[in-house]
Amino acid sequence: MTEIIKTESLYIWYYFTVQFNQIFWYWVAGMVIGSVISVFFKDRIHNLVRQMKSGGSGIAGIILASVLGTASPLCMYGTIPIAASFSKGGIKDEWLASFMMSSILLNPQLIIYSAALGIKVLVIRIVSCFLCGIAAGLMIRLFFNKKSFFTFKNFDEPANRDTDPDMFIRLLKNIFRNFKATGVYFLVGVFLSALFQRYVPQEAVTAMFGGNEAWGVLMAATIGVPLYVCGGGTIPILRVWLANGMSLGSAAAFMLIGPATKITNLGALKSVLGIKNFILYWVFIIVFSCMSGFLINLVL
Repeated sequence: MTEIIKTESLYIWYYFTVQFNQIFWYWVAGMVIGSVISVFFKDRIHNLVRQMKSGGSGIAGIILASVLGTASPLCMYGTIPIAASFSKGGIKDEWLASFMMSSILLNPQLIIYSAALGIKVLVIRIVSCFLCGIAAGLMIRLFFNKKSFFTFKNFDEPANRDTDPDMFIRLLKNIFRNFKATGVYFLVGVFLSALFQRYVPQEAVTAMFGGNEAWGVLMAATIGVPLYVCGGGTIPILRVWLANGMSLGSAAAFMLIGPATKITNLGALKSVLGIKNFILYWVFIIVFSCMSGFLINLVL
């Protein structure tokens, strides 16, 4: 029995180190670049949103807001207070929806880290998240043009923690906070990917996420709700699933619905949406994720 445990441990360690070595530098690069943007460009990005005029073109504003949301390095808890300040400044709800949706789904750090999944998957992630932000803005424009969608109460703009007078020290502190926030999830993700490689047959992954492509998209969307905790933790798992037969559409559905339904994001969103609009948000992200997955499988 002891020999079996030792042998299995060696197998898992082997798969762990292989995965770790393959994606470690993507994770490091993502942290560093994400921190650089957060320290030196965050305010510029948010000021561009503030400069958007409510009297301008709604469609162009939605597109720009989705771009800026993707570029914003903030998590949802940082995005909502910023969005509240945007709202007080007269920014339209449709632009706020586009900015917040794309900000939930993607950020510069996750873009760099997702490169570990390959260029094709990276492009799918960027394009699908960008379009999801646009779709969210269009839905608000169509159905909530005459009434407010968000309820921002008691939200003050978050204090800036990047205040050290020494720019280099300021950046190091941000990188360290980034490391604390993502390091555990990164290691857990690599460990889970090692377990999948060792104990889950390739045929099982293909049957679940790739064989029947429509079923695979639905399964990926379903699993994405409880499994997604941090983007850094899911990249290693997605690498294994894709290598074992997961379809690109299933991966897209997982990458969309996962961050959009992350438990911490849901708690923050419910506070500004109310129960009715919160349900509408759920319906929107489920439908968009599944339709995106079906379309990607059909095209690619």
